[in-house]
Amino acid sequence: MKVLNFGSLNLDYVYQVESILIPGETQASKSRQTFCGGKGLNQSIALAKAGIPVYHAGLIGEGGEQLLEVCRENGVNTEFIKQIPGLCGHTVIQVDRNGQNCILLFGGSNRSMSKEFVDSVLDSFEEGDIILLQNEINELDYIIDRAYEKKMMIILNPSPFDSALESCDLSKISLFLMNEIEGFQITGEKEPDKILAKVKKLYPNAKVVLTLGGDGSVYQDETGIYRQGIFKVKAVDTTAAGDTFTGYFISSIIDGMPVQDGLKLAAKASAIAVSRAGATASIPVRSEVVEK
Repeated sequence: MKVLNFGSLNLDYVYQVESILIPGETQASKSRQTFCGGKGLNQSIALAKAGIPVYHAGLIGEGGEQLLEVCRENGVNTEFIKQIPGLCGHTVIQVDRNGQNCILLFGGSNRSMSKEFVDSVLDSFEEGDIILLQNEINELDYIIDRAYEKKMMIILNPSPFDSALESCDLSKISLFLMNEIEGFQITGEKEPDKILAKVKKLYPNAKVVLTLGGDGSVYQDETGIYRQGIFKVKAVDTTAAGDTFTGYFISSIIDGMPVQDGLKLAAKASAIAVSRAGATASIPVRSEVVEK
């Protein structure tokens, strides 16, 4: 079994602020740092740090060499990362005194996927392999269709949620990993139990992990529902918390761990991540998580 993450690679420009800006407000930032990130990259590094060999497929633009470097430094296979002309995908992130953030995303090279590039990548994968997807790249619907034809296990983090997902056949998804907001956007329901019930009705063959912020997480499959609380820490930066959870939970599936143990592992890893600054830099290695 091979694991492919077909996803975004971003340069993150992180500004420390007293409070998240409101419309019309001007505020001096306390500092600016540049990190390597993107939901795709974060989740690939989380998988690699959790001990899972992972291939990352994606496009980088000008100045993206450091994205390649951070992948290689963290053990992510870069065979399917291609550099193209134009700007890299990037974000402008505000982080307030409580560690909360808001993110402005510019797609850049991440929105330049072609069907030919998708086909060239998927030619190297086969039935039973895992593909992890997020919604920060274009051609997502085509990738899902092609991966389904190849009988791969398709895992989707439907973030950020937008109209592009309407063209995707979500009945082909094996596992959803989403938060309450994305759960509401997919189902129209706000209560966690109602979200899970609606997902089961809409996509009866799919498993789902629903993250609930301070209320932990819940997993649903054909055998039932499993719940996990959080590990309380002082939040410094929540940027990569969800991506860390995603990578570690998927690693638990690959390692054959019981669901409850996988949820606990992912919760511990994400707690460590929020206690540190940055995106990829905040993701812990497996030995740190196991020792906690």
